[in-house]
Amino acid sequence: MKRRVAITGIGPITPIGTGVDALWAGVRAGRSAVGTITRFDASPFSSRVAAEIDFDPLCFMTPKRVRRLDRFSQLALVSAQLALADAGLTAAEAAAAGAGAYIGSALGGIAFAEAQHEAFVRHGPRSVNPLLALSVFGGAASSNVTIELGLTGPSLANGNSCAAGLIAIGEAARLIADGRVPVMLAGGAEAPLSPLAFGAFAMIRVLSVRNHDPATASRPFDRGRDGFVIAEGATLLALESFEHAHARGARIYAELAGYGTTSDAHHMTAPHPDGVHAARAMCHALNSAGLAPEAIDYVNAHGSSTVLNDVTECRAIRLALGTHADRISLSGTKGLHGHALGATGAIETAICALALARGHLPGTANLEQLDPGCDLDVIPPGGRPGQAAHLLCNAFGFGGINASLVLSAV
Repeated sequence: MKRRVAITGIGPITPIGTGVDALWAGVRAGRSAVGTITRFDASPFSSRVAAEIDFDPLCFMTPKRVRRLDRFSQLALVSAQLALADAGLTAAEAAAAGAGAYIGSALGGIAFAEAQHEAFVRHGPRSVNPLLALSVFGGAASSNVTIELGLTGPSLANGNSCAAGLIAIGEAARLIADGRVPVMLAGGAEAPLSPLAFGAFAMIRVLSVRNHDPATASRPFDRGRDGFVIAEGATLLALESFEHAHARGARIYAELAGYGTTSDAHHMTAPHPDGVHAARAMCHALNSAGLAPEAIDYVNAHGSSTVLNDVTECRAIRLALGTHADRISLSGTKGLHGHALGATGAIETAICALALARGHLPGTANLEQLDPGCDLDVIPPGGRPGQAAHLLCNAFGFGGINASLVLSAV
């Protein structure tokens, strides 16, 4: 029999708040964290807005540790520590249970590498940080988390673009469900705010250019949307088997009941126009949870605020849920916290778990006029009270990568 998987700890570092209470307060406040970029001079680019985080690593670790880790790994490590603390687990207890870490990221340590390349060009190889090779690769975050916390269980990094964090959670949940390990840390981390990394997205014209009013730039499902807004941040979850969680009297936010992933095999940036493979990911998640479409009360959409993706996602939800799609509520929260690429699915999974635990469905910030192609019950800004029994959480990424989770109330 498959073991049930519990979410017992949440470690969010997001533009709308760090820590569980701050994240949820940010959701309930409904104010966008998007602003004009301050990290670098974005004037050469058509888009000059982003969702930055208020994060000082020295508040969480020693100066020596800060010097040895780039921002990507700093975010992952602090998020892991926050998740364990929220779960009421020490690192030693997690290690004794055989825990490991699965962490997704679209870009890994590329921003740090960019800064080191600039130093190399200007001042030569002696100016380059000797830890560069240990920082830039995608597995640096999960490796640093396991080393710092002493976790000798499974460790995995994935670079599955904007679905990476959600896929990390789903794959870690599979380990627990299969009885291979009772505890895992899983989620995503992203530190993409550097000139070249940011500029790469601006150059392919996928970012909002609503520079005159940054707070309204990310507007999922709105008729006036013009692209997504890049964000930074991280969220790791503490996942446990129900047996392990109950044995130690842990609080459970929600059950991670199902997971599915597919590929469009269509295009690097455009979704498959009929949404069929995104729908299949949702159906796989439902099947693995043992649920019919009629069981779903709410969908937390990927809702990237791009012209193509939002309409295609609504089409995919209708394919997956059939006529029941007319009876579910839907929202996208990227209007609040932006799009943290590989971390965004993990951030949104955390919001979903809190929505189930606290009986409130988040709203869709900046939704003023619903796109006619999004013909579903999209929750307006501010959200609404509601106790969902089961929900879907979607994450879709460049390359046609689709992933969905089913979370259930406990």
